[in-house]
Amino acid sequence: MPKPLKVALQMDPIGSVNIDADTTFRIGEEAQARGHELFYYTPDRLAFQEGRVTARGWPLELRREKGNHYSLGEEQEVDLSTFDVVWLRQDPPFDMGYITTTHLLDMIHPGTLVVNDPFWVRNYPEKLLVLSFPDLTPPTAIARDLATLRAFRDRHGDIILKPLYGNGGAGVFKLHSEDGNLASLHEMFTGISREPLIVQKFLPAVTKGDKRVLLVDGEPVGAINRVPAKGETRSNMHVGGRPEKVELTDRDREICAAIGPLLREKGQILVGIDVIGDWLTEINVTSPTGIQELERFDGINVAAKIWEAIEAKR
Repeated sequence: MPKPLKVALQMDPIGSVNIDADTTFRIGEEAQARGHELFYYTPDRLAFQEGRVTARGWPLELRREKGNHYSLGEEQEVDLSTFDVVWLRQDPPFDMGYITTTHLLDMIHPGTLVVNDPFWVRNYPEKLLVLSFPDLTPPTAIARDLATLRAFRDRHGDIILKPLYGNGGAGVFKLHSEDGNLASLHEMFTGISREPLIVQKFLPAVTKGDKRVLLVDGEPVGAINRVPAKGETRSNMHVGGRPEKVELTDRDREICAAIGPLLREKGQILVGIDVIGDWLTEINVTSPTGIQELERFDGINVAAKIWEAIEAKR
């Protein structure tokens, strides 16, 4: 067995997680099975105090038991540099609060292994990293001004418009070439945020599903297909998308071979990419999901592969 590691999980509140779907729960469960010791805290309890990066949280024990899935030890403040591994696992929005946690965790990495590497999580937001691979992606633009968005739609017809730093399918709109709502949507988005929007050519293949391919240390371990609910464009499981078993295609492997070395080099141990038809649409590094569904469909222990990659680095 690997030597026991001290592992901290920086995550959203554990009480409300769905133990049959939550990736962080599965990562923690596998860590425990391998003899590692767990500590849990939420991002608002991370701090920098006179040269030390600290967190207020609890020793954690997990159980696969609905309604009784965790026990907490005595609340305590810890120095995170004394841990072997810290998992950066809270969900976006990728806002200044999120970015600040990456700066603080940067101060203890790589002495403490932070997964995924916080410097590159900060520099590779999901919808921006794909811009480095234009031959793998559908036509894409990032803009805040309406004239640029209109010109893009004039060139490409039906489009998908979404906030640049959102997640889980929130705020994703499909607009056909003559849709009269572009200006009012632009007005709404710019009224609530100072960030640009991302617009992509609509891919009709999305009706057959939006494939989530999981990579561990740059290597694909499998995929699940997420099929949109009837009458819905978005396939995210957060908004009712249905997961299905699916095989990796040659094109999926080609995409992974193109991006895998960069992800491995930049310490992105668990990554989920989104593929529609033959096209890469997102590279998710902040808090990718889907490992429980993949484990059930393919009968493989993805969490063990993740921990083997981490243990090899420790």
